[in-house]
Amino acid sequence: MSKQSIGGIKRAESLSGDERKDIASKAAKARWEQDALLPRATHRGELEIGDIKISCAVLEDGRRIISELGINGALGSSGGKNYRLRKTAENENGPLPLFLSSKPLKPFVDMAFGEMDLSPVAYKDKRRTLTGFPATILPKVCEVWLQARDAGVLQSQQDAKVVKAEMLIRALAHIGIVALVDEVTGYQKDRDRDELHKLLSVYLSNEKLKWAKRFPDEFYKQIYRLKDWKWPSENHAHPGYVGTLTNKLVYEKLPKGVLIELKNRNPTKEGTNQRKWKHHQFLSEDIGQDDLRDHLLQLVTIMRISKDWPTFMANFENAFPEAGQQTVLDMEWAN
Repeated sequence: MSKQSIGGIKRAESLSGDERKDIASKAAKARWEQDALLPRATHRGELEIGDIKISCAVLEDGRRIISELGINGALGSSGGKNYRLRKTAENENGPLPLFLSSKPLKPFVDMAFGEMDLSPVAYKDKRRTLTGFPATILPKVCEVWLQARDAGVLQSQQDAKVVKAEMLIRALAHIGIVALVDEVTGYQKDRDRDELHKLLSVYLSNEKLKWAKRFPDEFYKQIYRLKDWKWPSENHAHPGYVGTLTNKLVYEKLPKGVLIELKNRNPTKEGTNQRKWKHHQFLSEDIGQDDLRDHLLQLVTIMRISKDWPTFMANFENAFPEAGQQTVLDMEWAN
């Protein structure tokens, strides 16, 4: 046992029961807050090419992700030796993922990938935390395997991986030309409309659900704190502007098209700006309601760590960027 381990045990033994509980509670809270800030998968599926299956997802910020387990199953290995290689094999940007950890691949990896290209992405898929990689790396990964084959540096037991890499890269070329034809013929718009219809059919409820409390009180209290507003008395409702903020912070960040359909299903009463029901009553119980809850958990966490409204909005826009919006790095924090 190392000196550090022995020292850690002695420190733990010197703590009282309450001190241990406090440390455990703080650690659990830190893990929860970190987990709540992870991006969510709004769409998921599976690439099937021959006998290869790779799970994939689209995150709420538009990133396309392929499963680490899926790509490793096709081009990597689950053996203990390769897990050790993962820890030791490095390019100029750090440890390599399993599907590129074979030593003969290293020179080709260094040439093909730049900084951050091989950084894993942690994300939430409903209640699960998963790890993947940007989908754009897949063609390069295949090219690395094929270049290593052409250079004659691979071992015979790696031939099956090369076959799969060649199968994948040919299929990806085919998919690319199909997508291009869809775009230039205008079929992409019809396809997108069909995809939106499919999304709404599972994300929204066919019938209005019975009202239930979905927005925690803390969500509204944090708005008042950050805005430096006085909390209303018990008999006073929130001002209409709070509803505008709720749309901006919550409903506009649900999948594209959902808020428009919610407004169609829950229109304002004639002559007023008020709606008869709450938007969340039209979200499906198994998908829409879960997504709303997860988003609110992330949102309240961001509110808690923000000292005022401008700080919160900067954190909010970094966590939930608009399509094409560049994330701003807080240099003071980074230093």
